Amino acid sequence: MSLTSILSAEDIENAVKEFQAPDSFSFKKFFQLCGLTSKSPKEVKDVFQILDDDNSGYIEESELKFFLQRFVPGARTLTDAECKGFLSAADDDNDGKIGVEGESLSVITCRLGYYHEPVGKAVSISLYQIV
Repeated sequence: MSLTSILSAEDIENAVKEFQAPDSFSFKKFFQLCGLTSKSPKEVKDVFQILDDDNSGYIEESELKFFLQRFVPGARTLTDAECKGFLSAADDDNDGKIGVEGESLSVITCRLGYYHEPVGKAVSISLYQIV
């Protein structure tokens, strides 16, 4: 599975271009621009698994540095300040990493002004905290 099987290649490219300058990255705006905010819980979980480079079940700060490059090879790396801000927003249990498990999807998405109706069992994924 690839990111372009979930998100539009054009939307991804435009989202990455928006944040070419160092310290310009906004995770909320990025996810809006690339179309992730309109995706289902399963699709967001699939994106999380693609971004989890070492398949640990977590996205660590070291993986966040290369976040944009996971979307577009050759994109810039995130600055330390951008990584820390991103991690701070998504790390719901303060363990220094973004996990697949966490608060319920509806609580996280409502807190940020987005709401995805859970299908069947509630999906818990910390990435939704920033979407």
